Amino acid sequence: MKVLVPVKRVIDYNIRPRVKADGSGVDLVNVKMSMNPFDEIALEEAVRLREKGQASEVIAVSIGPAKAQDTLRTALAMGADRAILIVVETEVEPLAVAKLLKAVADEEQPGVVILGKQAIDDDCNQTGQMLAALMGRPQGTFASAVSVAGDRVEVTREVDGGLETVSLALPAVITADLRLNEPRYASLPNIMKARSKPLAQKTPADYRVDITPRLTTLKVAEPPVRAAGVVLDSVDALVAKLKELGISA
Repeated sequence: MKVLVPVKRVIDYNIRPRVKADGSGVDLVNVKMSMNPFDEIALEEAVRLREKGQASEVIAVSIGPAKAQDTLRTALAMGADRAILIVVETEVEPLAVAKLLKAVADEEQPGVVILGKQAIDDDCNQTGQMLAALMGRPQGTFASAVSVAGDRVEVTREVDGGLETVSLALPAVITADLRLNEPRYASLPNIMKARSKPLAQKTPADYRVDITPRLTTLKVAEPPVRAAGVVLDSVDALVAKLKELGISA
């Protein structure tokens, strides 16, 4: 079976984002970009399924600017067999992303779609669930373990109460959580080989998907600076301070 892995180009997790002076968004000028960490985990799991003989091909797909080719080349170096870039120079909302991914899935017919549970730039945690609904396929979200057997896949999910294991009929949609695996590093030979692997470029128009935004960002602001703490020398002083702040039990 094929495995489809959506990957997103985001600000590197080691970089502190800067808000634009006019509050219209996050400043991306001269900022290091990389693959969304949760998508790296999803890609690693797909490559492991192929190495176990449970998948025949791993296809990476990204929706973003032309520079997202670099992210897809990284995915190819990590083990993806081929890649698809849907070129969009503007921000794309989760619903539009899900619609585009559904169109790709309709064309490729993957047995499993594995994607990160969320992107670290917007933290929406919506695309996987929306994609499963649009495709009418079962979903296993927040996966910490994945096991394919025949025409079913067992997914161990991280939930508030602990762990939950669900058995899904294939084809299915899985979103990867942090503890699913440890992604491999792309070796230099694989980085060189990735240059010759196929990378197709498409547009939303090729899939007849409308990506017109439904939301408007009014303002982006830095979180408020946390006030410094105060060291008190007694319980009485603590009680007095709480009363001063208007805090009651």
